[in-house]
This record gives sequence, structure tokens and C-alpha cells, in this order.
Amino acid sequence: MGAADAVPGVSGGTIALITGIYERLIGAITAVSIARIRDVLLGVFPDRRRRAYEALRAVDTVFLIVLGLGIASAIVTVTRVVHAGIQSMPVLTFGFFFGLIAASAWVLFSEVSVDTPPRMAAAVAGFAVAFVVSGRAAATLGQSLPVTVLAGAVAVSAMILPGISGSLILVILGQYEYMTGTLSSFVDGLLALATGGPVDPVREHGVVVVAFVGGAVVGLFTVAHAVRFALDRARTATLAFLVALIVGALRAPVVRTGEQLADLGRTWTPTAIALFAGAAVVGAVFVLLLERYTGIAEMDEAV
Repeated sequence: MGAADAVPGVSGGTIALITGIYERLIGAITAVSIARIRDVLLGVFPDRRRRAYEALRAVDTVFLIVLGLGIASAIVTVTRVVHAGIQSMPVLTFGFFFGLIAASAWVLFSEVSVDTPPRMAAAVAGFAVAFVVSGRAAATLGQSLPVTVLAGAVAVSAMILPGISGSLILVILGQYEYMTGTLSSFVDGLLALATGGPVDPVREHGVVVVAFVGGAVVGLFTVAHAVRFALDRARTATLAFLVALIVGALRAPVVRTGEQLADLGRTWTPTAIALFAGAAVVGAVFVLLLERYTGIAEMDEAV
């Protein structure tokens, strides 16, 4: 799930479906409540330890911890590779992302019916939001701690939905390169600190990482529940909005590629366009093969 969530286009929720843990994951997340959190915190008192233990069992704590460690370790590993690719090979990297996103949108739209005015309106709204925001989101939103918290909250809600990539949300918000770079720098700082290096890089980048994780925790138990509520009340319209969001996000890899090329003192050339298209084909083929052998398009039934 962590490896999937680290790249735009494939959802960690899809991997949860493939591996058969999706229902258990959703059950564990939705079992978390204020009352159970309170019971766990009061477990420091001897007479409340039994209730704390029962609360921990109710939310499948061991499962969530083990899964969380696996996701975190994969994200740390994969994002380092992706960030290096963005910096040194932006055309190939973002071209690959474009293919992942395009194929995911095509596969998922084949499973969503947009045949009524409300559904059409939801699809148009989703496309418009993603297309507009993914244009100059980084410059508009900036990279402040409140934005980082918001990005974490929204991205994690997408991570648990089959077909919707949390990293794609970060790309739309213009926070993907910033967060992958910050995470890589934070890990480098920790490794350097372990060998006697300075603590300042760890503190500087750690604040951002903690803010993102904090937002993710809040989003997991708030935004994710809101998405589930919307799916329960207007399933097809919500799915149409979410999938159209993916289509609108196709603008983001193109814009980000242009920005990275400009930073490198380069521009779009016929060769760059060909490389971008070739990488996109590779990404699309990957998603189509994944769909063929796992059935990731069964989003409607899954959620």
C-alpha cells in the first residue's frame, strides 16, 4: 500500500482490495471513536486497564500498527527514488505519472455511470476543481504548515479509497515535490544525526513531516468519514466527482514538467515530448495490466 500511495495513479486502497484486507482496514478505522480513545488514555490507571485493552482490540490496534509500519517504510523508500527522478529526469518521471493517471481514469470511468444531470454536474465539478487547482496550486497555496496539515488530511482520505491516489491529491495541490523532497531530507538528517551530524536539519524538516502526519491522522478520522458519508448518501454522484477529479488532474504532470524543465534551464522540445509520451505509455500499460489481473475497476462495489 505504501509503494502504491507513493506514486500518483495507483491507490493504496486498491492494493488493500487485492490483498484482501480492505474491509478489515475500513472496519478498524471506523471503529475508532472519542470514547475508545479516552478509554485507552485512561488505561494508565489500574482499574481502567481492562476497558483500555477492550478498546485496543475493538480498533484492531496490532493490525493498524503493523500495516502502518509497512506503509511508512515503503513510502520512505519509494519517495526517495521518485524525488530523485523528478529532480534529474522530470520528463520521464512526470510522463510515467501521466500514463498512470490517464489509464486509471479510463479504467474507473468505465465503471461509473454519468447518465443523469446530478451525476453530470458532479463530474463537471470534479474535473473543473482538479483542472483549475492543478495549474498553479503550488504558487497559490504556498508551503506553510497549515497547508501541509490540510494536504495530509485530504491525501490520506484518498489513500483508503480504491482507485483514488493520495499522491495524486498532493500533485493537484502542488505539494507532491515539496513533501517527497522534505521527507527525503528528513531521513537524510536522521541518518546524519545517528553518525554525529547536526540536529538542525532534523528539526527543520521534522516539523513539516510531523505537520503532515498530524493532518493525516485528523483526516483519517474526519475527512475519510465525510467521504464515506457522501458515498452512502449519493454513491454514484460521488464516484463521478472522484473519477472526474482524476481526469482533471492530467493537467498537473504536464504543468509540473514544464516547471521542472524551466528550473533546469530547458524547455519543451520534440525529443522531450516524445520521451514524455513514451513514459506515459509505459505507465498506462502498467495500470491496464494491473486492472486486467486484479480487477481494480470494481470501485463501485468496493466502496
